[in-house]
Amino acid sequence: MSKVVIGLERLVNEKSLQDSVKGNIGYLCHSASIDSQFNSGVLLLQKLFGSRLKKLFGPQHGFVTDVQDNMVETTHYLHPYFKIPVYSLYSETRTPTDEMLEGLDTLIVDLQDVGTRVYTYISTLSLLMEKCQGKDLKILVLDRPNPVGGEMIEGTILKPDFKSFVGRYPIPQRHSLTVGEVGLYGKNILKTDCNLEVIKMNGWNRSMYWQDTGLPWVLPSPNLPTPEGAITFAGTVLFEGTNISEGRGTTRPLEVAGYPGIESFSFCENVLKHFHEEGLSEGFNLRPVIFLPTFQKHQGKNCGGVHVHPLINHKFKSWSVSQMLCREFKRELGSEFQFHDKPYEYEFHKLAIDLINGTDEVSRWVNKLGSFAELQEMESRGYDKFLNEKSNIIIYNN
Repeated sequence: MSKVVIGLERLVNEKSLQDSVKGNIGYLCHSASIDSQFNSGVLLLQKLFGSRLKKLFGPQHGFVTDVQDNMVETTHYLHPYFKIPVYSLYSETRTPTDEMLEGLDTLIVDLQDVGTRVYTYISTLSLLMEKCQGKDLKILVLDRPNPVGGEMIEGTILKPDFKSFVGRYPIPQRHSLTVGEVGLYGKNILKTDCNLEVIKMNGWNRSMYWQDTGLPWVLPSPNLPTPEGAITFAGTVLFEGTNISEGRGTTRPLEVAGYPGIESFSFCENVLKHFHEEGLSEGFNLRPVIFLPTFQKHQGKNCGGVHVHPLINHKFKSWSVSQMLCREFKRELGSEFQFHDKPYEYEFHKLAIDLINGTDEVSRWVNKLGSFAELQEMESRGYDKFLNEKSNIIIYNN
């Protein structure tokens, strides 16, 4: 029995909540949209609402969570089992069209997020909310846990010039909000005028990490097979903007990082030495590894690097560790280290690393091999404002 009762299970079990769902229904979901017994949310809602469930919607990575990468789109189709249309919100459009929403009275959003700004499910929610401004259509968010907790914030706050599909709100990289709270941030702080309601969880508190919830983990995207990966992701995602492998094509993506030709034991020893000298040593360890990506960056080449292991969740600063690790790859590789300049999430004129970080300050810090103290100062800017905004919209106070 799980400790946490998610929004989906509350809707299935509470008649008063069911009665508040009016008219024809759309359901935005993916493979991780399950209950605590691994039952599919689509099956549960179809049993509950029958023919009123008219349309399904899928985010990035697809309705069945099978598509790997940035800017690889999924198609619309008629589901062969449910016999209702499935619309992709990562296709020729990231914003639902009027035709997609036509005939719907309620759109239920039930996505498992991982608590990091660049994870695009909250961007999909924000675009949906903007599209529904002034429409007689209710957005009902079935809330789910933030797997990396609701207390710690990390990373630079998005600057307006770096707004993109991997960052639409001025929040830290690790934002400490649930999907429902992100929706309330858009509605109440940024004044997105839509009909939004959140079915909150029972039993979740802000100190919980995924293993504390008692809920089963189903990967919310193809490269997050473990809850530990969700913790490291807030930092290791930055390597998507570099020529360093973040472990795609291995069984532990976004937990490892490496590059061909690096001798992993000496590299790891030097990295930890620099970290300890600058005061970054709590809550984690780095293990020297060699891994062989079977696809994507450095496919078929042995990469030497590190496996990032969280040890004490509430002390582990994933964003700081990964930024410092990026600096050490730059130190090790010199001019061989590169930031990617190819298109990233439909942006063609800015570096991917700057879109990921929400600023170009961090990439400049890496290039000059800046200090940890400088990184911390950069990271903390705007935190007081965000924490004040957060205090006005959170729905879980314990």
